[in-house]
Amino acid sequence: MNAWEPIAPAPELAPACVAPFAITTPAQGAAATPLVFASPHSGRIYPAAMMTASRLDALAIRRSEDAWVDRLIDGAPAHGIGVITARMARVYIDVNRDAWELDPGMYSDELPAYARGRTPRIAAGLGAIARVVAEGEEVYSRKLTFAEARERVETVHRPYHDALDDLVEAARAAHGVAVLVDWHSMPSAATRHGLGDGGCDIVLGDRFGGACAPAVARLVEVEMTAMGYSVARNAPYAGGYTTEHYGRPARGVHALQIEVNRALYLDEATLELSEGFAALKRDLERLCRALAARDWAHL
Repeated sequence: MNAWEPIAPAPELAPACVAPFAITTPAQGAAATPLVFASPHSGRIYPAAMMTASRLDALAIRRSEDAWVDRLIDGAPAHGIGVITARMARVYIDVNRDAWELDPGMYSDELPAYARGRTPRIAAGLGAIARVVAEGEEVYSRKLTFAEARERVETVHRPYHDALDDLVEAARAAHGVAVLVDWHSMPSAATRHGLGDGGCDIVLGDRFGGACAPAVARLVEVEMTAMGYSVARNAPYAGGYTTEHYGRPARGVHALQIEVNRALYLDEATLELSEGFAALKRDLERLCRALAARDWAHL
């Protein structure tokens, strides 16, 4: 697979064969915890074949990235937290969607019955393979084939979730409980939706209490509020496929989605990191310490 990974708006060449995700295990000497961090939308690799089919330039196509979230949380392993990060771009295939959440209007051939569902995300152009990027710009200059979609599912989506499932189950087997935190970033404009002109800094999504025990979201809210951040719950984001699919509190698996306002750490027009990045990263390390120090055996 020929691909490139833009570090700034201009692309850089990436290796010919690219792993779809990266896993970082707890650092040597760090006590392992039941925590697993995931960053499904920070991938920066765009395969050449996809770019050939796209009508967007190298910066415009990145508008849907949760840019640099992987770097915000890369200190977690030092606190005994395993981390999985998607390396392929979200717009190539979104691993925070059901694999077969496909828009039939995007394909030149008929989709199989199992991929003919209708969801609000598909209607918005943001299914597993996005029709538009964040500003509503169409991604492709031609229709795709179902074979292309299937390849993306089999080479990226399925391996990512196989690996994530293994991490979660290993944590649960070792500790009797697993706590999965799914990390995202959100456009600053989205934070003002339903929250007033001031918006917020952090949105916690727990599927309205269905994906994790109350103590999980409560701890994050208390810690981030004490650091001076404004925190909202389940609006405008209540948690996506990962939170809903893995969050099974009755089985000892708790999942929480955390959305961070992009304006805190980058220039939203250029995607370049701002001076706020270092401060936010330090605060998230403090959150990691608080999460790792908690006794999760009794939720």
